Amino acid sequence: MSEGADLASAQAAVRQLGSGRAIRARTHAIFEACARGELAHFELDLAQLEPVARQVAELTVRRFPSLDIPAHSRFGHFDAGGVRRLARVEQALMARDPRERARALVDLVVVSVLLDAGAGMTWRFHEAASGTALGRSEGLAVASLAWVEAGGLSARGRPFEVDAAGLARVDAAALARAFQVSAQNPLVGVDGRVALLRALAAAVTEAPLFGGQARPGALVDHLWSKAQGGVLQAEHVLSAVLEGLGSIWPGRLRIEGVPAGDVWRHPQAGGEGLTKDLVPFHKLSQWLSYSLLYPLRVSGLEVVALDALTGLAEYRNGGLFVDAGVLVPKHAAVLSEAHEVGSELVVEWRALTVALLDRVAPLVRARLGLDADKLPLASVLEGGTWALGRELAARRRPDGGPPIRVISDGTVF
Repeated sequence: MSEGADLASAQAAVRQLGSGRAIRARTHAIFEACARGELAHFELDLAQLEPVARQVAELTVRRFPSLDIPAHSRFGHFDAGGVRRLARVEQALMARDPRERARALVDLVVVSVLLDAGAGMTWRFHEAASGTALGRSEGLAVASLAWVEAGGLSARGRPFEVDAAGLARVDAAALARAFQVSAQNPLVGVDGRVALLRALAAAVTEAPLFGGQARPGALVDHLWSKAQGGVLQAEHVLSAVLEGLGSIWPGRLRIEGVPAGDVWRHPQAGGEGLTKDLVPFHKLSQWLSYSLLYPLRVSGLEVVALDALTGLAEYRNGGLFVDAGVLVPKHAAVLSEAHEVGSELVVEWRALTVALLDRVAPLVRARLGLDADKLPLASVLEGGTWALGRELAARRRPDGGPPIRVISDGTVF
């Protein structure tokens, strides 16, 4: 086979792994192996799934009494602490036309999602205007919003604009200033976050999808080109994110030299040829895809068929199933030791999380009397499994951390 054919085959394999269908097929294969008792690290107690659905439904009603439940999105974090920051953003962008407002919102949310990996248990962002101190995902959201609002990622210093030149000049010192990092306020993965932003600069410059605009917001124009009559299939959003941003992930698995993104090895994943034993998750890419729904709506697009995407393989949803007893560790090291993000144990945990979210969603819908159109999986997450995972963690551990400790570079969890 020629070198060109090898490259084409590798690119085809990466594309094959870049869909919700592939994520479901591979994660469900690992789930079935677990059900047969064939995994090394976990077993299932599916009798606990109905109680989880009951708790998720009850929490969803408490959080959203009208049952008008948005998709799980980064935009929900910008109003953390009860401060209406998103309304301020919308007001600041009001003079721009809808397409440009959407581009600015995409600039903001792409950066914020890429920076939304575990902050560590002690880091906090102190917002002087509101007097709030926020940690974890909400703190990262508010810190990234402040950075973009101040023009810190624009070469021209323009508020709510992110461009390649502004991203390329970011270094550890700049990120530390923006996120108030110090010896007393340490943030996990500073160097990894800097590397992601610099890689984003290269991606928006080089990927044809961005049409020479050299900004994340050009995703809006690309996705309009994929729509029919103002209606866009959700699978196109994930495809665009993977195509445009797939090159940015550091140190990940490559297929014949082609970066595969958030894809890992597990002997029960199935597949054949170049994709054998590979299981994709694309957690941050799907989180970003869900977070693009609001800007796309601002631009005038209607995004449909959301359940083409999957649940998110991260530690709040995953922690929920461990803390609730659905996922049962098979040996003490699961909970007592820290594990590398690419370890078989963590890959199992993430895969089982995705498969279990698919199984708990219909149980939650039945309790709330809603169908999949009214309560897509993205809204089950928001309603929600993610929030319940956090609540259970806070009850069980003083630091509110996940039940399984993961050694991460700040670009996965």
